[in-house]
Amino acid sequence: MKTIANSLMVALSILLVLSCKTDKKQMDTTTDTESTVIENTKKQGQAFITDDESRPNVLNIAIGSEDHTTLVAAVQAAELENALVNAGPLMVFAPTNAAFDALPEGTVENLLKPENKAALANILKYHVTPGNYSKDFLKKFKKLGQSNGVDVAVTVDGDEVYIGEARIVASVPAGNGIVHVIDKVLLPPSE
Repeated sequence: MKTIANSLMVALSILLVLSCKTDKKQMDTTTDTESTVIENTKKQGQAFITDDESRPNVLNIAIGSEDHTTLVAAVQAAELENALVNAGPLMVFAPTNAAFDALPEGTVENLLKPENKAALANILKYHVTPGNYSKDFLKKFKKLGQSNGVDVAVTVDGDEVYIGEARIVASVPAGNGIVHVIDKVLLPPSE
């Protein structure tokens, strides 16, 4: 009888130890999950999914370009990352850092302030057009309807194509459209 009682005690002790380990694992998993949820609530949407296999989208191309760090900072400040990774197709007219530097002093810094988020978003949307047209195909257009609802003129001078006052200096195909690198920042007409 003592042997059965001792065996029963040993079995109960083992179960108690195992249940404590299981509870600790569940607590660790819960804590890890809560940390992930808290971390992911800061940045949500397609723009924050890592994908190393697909053709880069227009946002990935801008992020990967040393010449577009100001544009990327502006997109992030306006919280437009998810708009640039949608299925598209999208044509993004991407001003270089030099184009932003050519704006009057303090303009970029002022636009990046939280209170100017709507104005910044309007300017950035003026750089996006639905479609996926090559530089040569754009020569057929007189104007393009931009994502902010305002049209921008398209002009041709020899082989050069201008969107507003900005010259297309390069074009990079993307998984969801095309990035046309431009030499000036497009500013929508004031209302």
